[in-house]
Amino acid sequence: MHLYVHVPFCARRCSYCDFAIAVRRVIPVSEYIDGIAAELKTRFAGAEIEPLTTIYLGGGTPSKLGHEGVRQLLDRLRATPGISLQEGAEITMEANPEDVTPEAAAKWVEAGINRLSMGAQSFHAVTLAWMHRTHDVDAANRAMSAARTAGINNISMDLIFALPSDLERNWDSDLSMALALHPDHISLYGLTVEPHTPLGRWTARGEVAEAPEERYAAEYLRAHKFLSTAGFEHYEVSNFAKSGKASRHNSSYWQRAPYIGVGPSAHSFDGSTRRWNEREYEPWRATVASGADPLGGSEELTVENVLAEEAYLGLRTLNGLPVTDVDTDVISVWSKSGWAVLQNDRVTLTAEGWLRLDSLAAALTTVRSH
Repeated sequence: MHLYVHVPFCARRCSYCDFAIAVRRVIPVSEYIDGIAAELKTRFAGAEIEPLTTIYLGGGTPSKLGHEGVRQLLDRLRATPGISLQEGAEITMEANPEDVTPEAAAKWVEAGINRLSMGAQSFHAVTLAWMHRTHDVDAANRAMSAARTAGINNISMDLIFALPSDLERNWDSDLSMALALHPDHISLYGLTVEPHTPLGRWTARGEVAEAPEERYAAEYLRAHKFLSTAGFEHYEVSNFAKSGKASRHNSSYWQRAPYIGVGPSAHSFDGSTRRWNEREYEPWRATVASGADPLGGSEELTVENVLAEEAYLGLRTLNGLPVTDVDTDVISVWSKSGWAVLQNDRVTLTAEGWLRLDSLAAALTTVRSH
């Protein structure tokens, strides 16, 4: 069993962000933690949950809770009846670089954090300002030093590629600067234009031009080669890890393992039903404070849904999928095109194939559905 806790608070909204966040000058730490405890009590009163193998504090910006807030949150989770942690559980927290100070990192370790996911995004000052990021170019270096000194030996770093050419960001330079900090894990995300964001409005007005597909592909493949040469395993479409440092929590999603999500907009999955919470912070807070379930919606997966998920999730990882008799023709085409590798009756996509993940997964689902 795995637990995701959504911490929605941010100092400001990034230009590209369409996540469920709550911008606050002062973070209502106690109110939020009481809300998490109330949701757990309402949804799981009397239930005995399987021991947790991972906890992931995502957001938003969980590091905005401060070191004391993070400790209080984890203490409340551990004190919840029916919840227990397996020995050696992976406990990840997302953090903005400017929040990772020596004092904070040391306190996070004392609280139980053993994996950090830092949103560096870029090492180019103009790009960081354009993104509305709240840290400077040197912040990731200071954060990495503080985290390592505190004893965190599993640190992931996020980078964004396929940015507008007007920014003149050098992708090779960003990759090199990231590697110079010796992270254990790197996640790459192509810039996506969502309509209800500053970036969406800039694009709609013609002020920003999206990167063409050719450059998106070129930067993705460049990163694949660059990071693979540096000793990282490209183990999932967007993720690279040094040996033994793959995200155990995120890997559980790709394996369709059951997980619990608490907090505004958080999703849960029990193997057959997916549910999600109220998206915005205030409606979520008011609902849990009243003792009600903050359910925003749910869906029961059909056989067709499961087939589609198995194909999509399996193909997005280096583990791939077992091949069936009906797959032969379509996979043969992929192999000849350099998009997939067939070995030991399993098919895995290459980096070129991952650029076509959606269409390849849809094609395989169609074949298997007939």
